[in-house]
Amino acid sequence: MDTGASVPVGRSLVFDSGIGGMGVVQALRDLLPALHIDYLADTALFPYGEQPDDLLTSRIVSLLVAACERLQPDVLVIACNTASTIALPALRQRLNIPVVGCVPPIRWAGRVSESRVIGLLSTSATARRPYILQLHRDFAPDCRLITHGARRLADLAERAFLGEPIADSDVQYELTCLFSQPHGGEIDTVGLGCTHYTFLMDAFERLSPPGITWLDPAPAVARQVRTVLQDAPCSSAPSRPGRLLMTCAPQDIARLETAAQRLGFSQWDMFAAPAPGMAEA
Repeated sequence: MDTGASVPVGRSLVFDSGIGGMGVVQALRDLLPALHIDYLADTALFPYGEQPDDLLTSRIVSLLVAACERLQPDVLVIACNTASTIALPALRQRLNIPVVGCVPPIRWAGRVSESRVIGLLSTSATARRPYILQLHRDFAPDCRLITHGARRLADLAERAFLGEPIADSDVQYELTCLFSQPHGGEIDTVGLGCTHYTFLMDAFERLSPPGITWLDPAPAVARQVRTVLQDAPCSSAPSRPGRLLMTCAPQDIARLETAAQRLGFSQWDMFAAPAPGMAEA
């Protein structure tokens, strides 16, 4: 386990559109075992990657302002690339606690790539956002960036987290869409642009061309959480266990509870989303 000079305690709220952020939860458990973790999944609007930006921004801000008022975390972790790329400024303006986002690891890819051709797997909406182009210009301008906005991988990843077998052919199709693009054969590094994809990493490594370095940003997010907690006063952790909250009832409750127990969540509860417009109140 990665250890620092001190191991902070306190309360965190991890947020994602679904259960993809559980990869960040695992990284937090590994790095900060004393950290209290609540988890909120906006399953009523999953997947975020296919929703309009203006709807999402209003939704995310109103939902998370309400959740922070209720749960009183010391740090909010946006374990969702889509939410991070569109809502971080608004959230930081509304909340008085640190907000840690998760962005596609283009900067990291630019540091480690030897071929100077890097790939990005993300949702289709994330792939076409101007934010990705800006990351490329700012942090890896000497690299060729090849992206694939996959429409199915988030769903496949959720199923994988719940323990359902995923056909290699389904994953292989999305990888082929990335590596078959012009110059795709020169890619030596691929970043995960969606936190859900953590649960497909074994398949990515097994089915991709040899020699590919895969970058999962979850451990970096956990290290940033440790940093902000070391720099800010923290509440004592509540006596209750961490809560798994969802805005819509899951389809397979038994599988969800079994999978979530591996990460320390004993049960799930509903979280009622605020009425539209509350974020602007």
